Amino acid sequence: MRKSSFTKFAWGILIYNLGVILWGAYVRATGSGAGCGSHWPLCNGEVIPRAPQVETIIEFSHRLSSGVAFLFVLGLFIWAFRVYPKGHSVRLGVSLSLFFIITEALVGAGLVLFEWVAQDASAGRVISMAVHLINTFLLLASLTLTAWWASGGSQLSFKGREGLLLVFCLGFVGVIFIGVSGAITALGDTLFPADSLIEGVRQDMNPAAHFLIRLRVWHPIIAITVGLYLIFIAGLLASLREDVLLKRFAGALIGLFVIQLGAGLINLLLLAPVWMQLVHLLLADLVWITLVLFTAMEFALRKSQPSAVPSHSLLQSES
Repeated sequence: MRKSSFTKFAWGILIYNLGVILWGAYVRATGSGAGCGSHWPLCNGEVIPRAPQVETIIEFSHRLSSGVAFLFVLGLFIWAFRVYPKGHSVRLGVSLSLFFIITEALVGAGLVLFEWVAQDASAGRVISMAVHLINTFLLLASLTLTAWWASGGSQLSFKGREGLLLVFCLGFVGVIFIGVSGAITALGDTLFPADSLIEGVRQDMNPAAHFLIRLRVWHPIIAITVGLYLIFIAGLLASLREDVLLKRFAGALIGLFVIQLGAGLINLLLLAPVWMQLVHLLLADLVWITLVLFTAMEFALRKSQPSAVPSHSLLQSES
């Protein structure tokens, strides 16, 4: 098959996984995580649940969509090893994608088997959610790089640029902290909803409140701090580089982060309705994906180096 078909399939899988992630968030936000009981991979001890409740339908459909996502990535893995030579970057990206989608399934299974779902507010659930969020980000990064490399993106080179690499690593760690604190905040909003903004603030300031409530105040602080850092870095690099596509992605990263901060404020004012939580999560994932692409372009092999591929080749597909 043509490599252009592989490229389209790779981008399609990335988009599909975004949908799976959002549906998983809907499962958590609606308290449907226990819809299949403490059974995995079966649902309430059955392959296909009979006379299911709404919560069971929601949870079971998420499991089905996750299973399809695994099959898609497995197919992409087999396809990549058939059409790309040994040592090609696409092989690395798709191998990491397969690894992280397997660990994604294992973490999800752990949530069910240890009953860290529904109304559970234990420290174990918080830790597992943090691990789940980090694994999800790594899966998205792997799928993004796979699609980018398949689109003609150059392999990465960090030689002689270790200082800038550290700057970007701090940005990635910061975004991960935003994601983890956001997941914890969303869990707190689900388990301990407030009837008004004033009541929510009082809950946050109450030293006797549950630790999930008291942790909520840190999310906007982390988001604003990391946001200003990334906006500064993206703006600075965009002003120093001549690559038009890199400038566009820098602008996209800045724009998405500003929109994300606005969405966070709206989410707070509306007391975190489910639909707004999903919008907030989607924006967070898009920020992450854009940061991955921006980084890949910044550290792509330059034209003066052997085997370099111009960064604008992202817009082209190999045939």
